[in-house]
Amino acid sequence: MKKKILLLLFAIMLVVIPVKAQLVKWSPEDVKLLTKQWKGERLSDGRPKVSDALLKRLEKVTIEDAFTFLERKGYYCQFENFSTLYGSGWLIVHPEKEMIGRVLTAQYMPMRFDFDDYLQEVGQKQNIAKVTNALPVNSLSEGDVYVADGYGKIADGGTLIGDNVAKSIYSNSKNGVIFNGSVRSLEAIAEIDGFNGWIRGVDPSSISRMVCSSVNAPIRIGRVTVLPGDVVIARRSGVIFIPPHFVEEIIISVELGPLRRQFNEQKRAGTVKDNVEFRDWLNRQTNLPMTKAELDTYFEQQAYEQANPQPPRLQRQL
Repeated sequence: MKKKILLLLFAIMLVVIPVKAQLVKWSPEDVKLLTKQWKGERLSDGRPKVSDALLKRLEKVTIEDAFTFLERKGYYCQFENFSTLYGSGWLIVHPEKEMIGRVLTAQYMPMRFDFDDYLQEVGQKQNIAKVTNALPVNSLSEGDVYVADGYGKIADGGTLIGDNVAKSIYSNSKNGVIFNGSVRSLEAIAEIDGFNGWIRGVDPSSISRMVCSSVNAPIRIGRVTVLPGDVVIARRSGVIFIPPHFVEEIIISVELGPLRRQFNEQKRAGTVKDNVEFRDWLNRQTNLPMTKAELDTYFEQQAYEQANPQPPRLQRQL
């Protein structure tokens, strides 16, 4: 009797609980669930849309500023430069220039034909004519950075793009790429005005023996787990990936630095009375880099965190 009851319950579960199909390109609903801490505007594919204005203001944030802030929040694995005992560092197309944008992710894996057949069938159910390295390129929006894990493959077809695809990437995103993989035709790519790239190497071969297994899903770039909609700052020293819900807070914390120094200097000079608090002084300023609403949100968050201190986030063990 007990066995019959268990079988009946199992049958009911199969009917009631929907079976979720594997996706090549993650749906907007899945991306929203993955990035649920973001409360602002989103792109049509579900990714958080950090505003262009905030992306512009990130230019004054150093990688060290962002790194320190994120560690304080318990995010310890957000920076990568591959310059370790086991890595050879980034090859940067234009190392004198930076790149900042919203992340679109893609995962590549070594070719296995039965797996590729499966991906093509799943792709057709998602109205994707053919799953190739063109899929993430065609998914880019202006302000995006195409971030792909090519599992470090460089030679013998590890080249995720050449100059023609690079032109399409720049046309769609007005940005460039970050690849744990390689490219071909580097000289021609370097001539594309505005395009930049952080890559692992160069090879003359065309892409081969690889499959694009997912788009807009979590991927790994070295030490970092990268989510679609993250914001990346890429500079000569490396790349740092910022969860979108922290971007505004990081910017304001950095912008307040020189203002606090100015306030302290005026206090020492006697032009500001000793009983005037920094917050009151800010309210009297007319040329702030942030809005009053942003300031209110920032200080409310700081007050909440001080009143509700969290224990250090421990590394979770498997």
